[in-house]
Amino acid sequence: MTHYVNGVLSDAQLKQLIADRAITSDTAITPGQIQPASLDLRLGTTAYRVRASFLAGKGNTVSDRLAAFQMHAFSLTDGAVLEKGCVYVVPLQEALNLPGGLTGAASAKSSIGRLDLLTRVITDNGTEFDRVPGGYSGPLYVEICPRSFSVVARTGQMLNQIIFRCGETEFSDPELAELHKTTPIVSGVPVIKDGLGFSVDLKPENSDLVGYRAKPHTGVIDLDKLGFYDPSDYWEEVRTTEGRIILDPGAFYILVSREAITIPPNCAAEMAPYLAMVGEFRVHYAGFFDPGFGHAEDGQGSRGVLEVRCHEAPFVLEHGQVVGRLVYERMSEVPEQLYGAELKSNYQGQGLKLSKHFKAVKA
Repeated sequence: MTHYVNGVLSDAQLKQLIADRAITSDTAITPGQIQPASLDLRLGTTAYRVRASFLAGKGNTVSDRLAAFQMHAFSLTDGAVLEKGCVYVVPLQEALNLPGGLTGAASAKSSIGRLDLLTRVITDNGTEFDRVPGGYSGPLYVEICPRSFSVVARTGQMLNQIIFRCGETEFSDPELAELHKTTPIVSGVPVIKDGLGFSVDLKPENSDLVGYRAKPHTGVIDLDKLGFYDPSDYWEEVRTTEGRIILDPGAFYILVSREAITIPPNCAAEMAPYLAMVGEFRVHYAGFFDPGFGHAEDGQGSRGVLEVRCHEAPFVLEHGQVVGRLVYERMSEVPEQLYGAELKSNYQGQGLKLSKHFKAVKA
């Protein structure tokens, strides 16, 4: 078995996993699926409408659970509508045969999170969403629940990504503070507690536009159509000159972090849920930040886009309020390619930005 240094596996190491048949697929895995520290996962040919979200649980396969909970099955080969508010399970094209020393962690890709499309990977015997234990051998499935917009999905689309970890990978707070001294990871003074805290920007320098709120009744979004949709058909602009907004219960918002964030080449990061005690809202964590995100010669970094949902009660969100945290992790090795211009990455150097399915908003 290939030996790996503790850390998140790189693109070259992912290629080795594929060569070692630890990652398999009946359809050849393409180079475009391999990111600096993650592998994009492809939808299979069939979707199952289910009565409710579920985990397989110990001693059960997802197939067993589907037999109990499915309502009907349909093909994704030519595209099909996944309706807002419904729950679907789709077998993925990739399967795993992991050695005991490697674990997996999955997440929605950035554009999928920005559509408020809840997508979570589930496994046979699984007791957690988006987590694959060491030594797992079996198929992968994704649960999909469109929450703001109905979407058209097709076989082969990549809604989720997965990283693989060897051993302990997280930076402790003292190690993160030391990393910031040598390679600044955030603009301004870092707030370090169980990771790097970040806050919301509600006082942009040259505008009163601070975010977008999803409209409740819209048309469908075809996930294959990029730069296609008029934002005004799907989003309401959120503007303020006061440095505060009131979040409405049940509403979904796209906001942006006040800080510019950098992920050095020898690091990856995962956006983690913030403590519920900060208020009646949640920053939806769409996932992983690849090595090189925000890393550039000018040292400017990139803002983090925040996907926010308010819960039971209206909540006042203030400029500079800490709303989330990034957990930094060591890479097992520096990737061959970094997130950024050479990969034509969509969100490098970003500010407030909708998903790539929408036309660019004119300033």
